[in-house]
Amino acid sequence: MISWHRFDSAGDLILQLHVQPGAKKTEVVGLYGDALKIKLAAPPIEGKANLILTKLLAERFTVPLKHVILVSGEHSRHKLVRIKQTNCDPESLLGE
Repeated sequence: MISWHRFDSAGDLILQLHVQPGAKKTEVVGLYGDALKIKLAAPPIEGKANLILTKLLAERFTVPLKHVILVSGEHSRHKLVRIKQTNCDPESLLGE
């Protein structure tokens, strides 16, 4: 089974996400295949949804915004995100 999160050799957290922009509210939904599904209350226009996503992750993982890096999927629902220097357990997102 492939996990939706892992730590790389540098200790950074890597998240595999399935993002649904244009939702009524921003929320973590749960697992969606091998990704974590997140709904975003922002349109997928001019990077607005990506900005809301990075702000949400920075807040949830208690890191500065600059520590949340969109590795791939800038124009896709499927995204790979790197979070630097977090001590938070990624599984805690599922309990919300």
